[in-house]
Amino acid sequence: MAIEPAPAELSVEQLVASERSEGDAPVAGIAPSKLALRRLRRNRTALVFGALFVLIVVMCLAAPLYADHVAHTDAYKNHLTDSIEIGGKQTNVVAPDGVPIGPTWKGRFFLGADESGRDIAVRLLYGGRTSLLIGAGAALLTMLLSILAGTLAGFFGGWTDNVISRIMDMIWSFPVLLLGVALGTALALGGLQLGPVTINGDSLIIPLMIIGVVYVPYIGRPLRGQVLALREKEFVEAARAQGLGPVRIMFSEILPNLSSTIVVFFPLIIANAILLEASLSFLGAGVQPPTPSWGTMIGAGVDKIATGPHQAIVPGAMLVLTVLALNVFGDGVRDAFDPRAKVKAK
Repeated sequence: MAIEPAPAELSVEQLVASERSEGDAPVAGIAPSKLALRRLRRNRTALVFGALFVLIVVMCLAAPLYADHVAHTDAYKNHLTDSIEIGGKQTNVVAPDGVPIGPTWKGRFFLGADESGRDIAVRLLYGGRTSLLIGAGAALLTMLLSILAGTLAGFFGGWTDNVISRIMDMIWSFPVLLLGVALGTALALGGLQLGPVTINGDSLIIPLMIIGVVYVPYIGRPLRGQVLALREKEFVEAARAQGLGPVRIMFSEILPNLSSTIVVFFPLIIANAILLEASLSFLGAGVQPPTPSWGTMIGAGVDKIATGPHQAIVPGAMLVLTVLALNVFGDGVRDAFDPRAKVKAK
């Protein structure tokens, strides 16, 4: 009985050639960022709430147009002695007993007035500009400080890691709101002196810096853990073997591998920063009156909740919608960049 010889093993090139001869197109790899964008596009809920946040930002940016061409006032002008026509008769903006008018659903005083006769709709949009500016600026400051602290601590280790980690642990040991109120109250009274630069206590830079600093451990610690793992990888050892210095390795090898984590954290930290700004302003340790922000408007409206509930409800609703939109969109971004996400990319 003759034994047939075993078929010879084919090389990789022969296998590829045979597949192409059969008409099969080669399979192209998909970059992780493109795969994440595909997942995000399929998450309709996250996209809807992301569009809602963009709409809120556009409305707040258009505040000067609304104030000049529709409401014909600004965020600071009071109308205590003015009257407006409602239902065919003249009505005082603020009644003699101090009760302001409610929403008129017209151009002027669309959402009513506050106890000083100021247009709530105008102050709501300008207050949104303030809250969004502080939230976005504080989030950028948090991310910059967190990336710097986490990368340096994780890459160099030793005494550098000990010093940076102890500073983050010290900030971490205080509740965020308590630490923010303490710093905001102290700096609001005396301002801040940074060498030749003096920052007044009522400046928007004060709450921006406070919020940007107190959230650093919440981002810096996870980034430090990732850098500790990345610095032992083969591509980092290869970069060292090629003669690259620590700075070039951190910028060219480490930071690109942190990009997905940074993208996931950014919308979530903006939401937390906006919420903390509103809390600090509500407690008098953030934005100082008469500058409008959603927190100051809620704080002023709480005292008038019985006679003018719209003064607290309207800015509170805007704050809830903004934070909710950012959180839902941030969850969608996190799921998109998570390799174990259950959303299929087709």
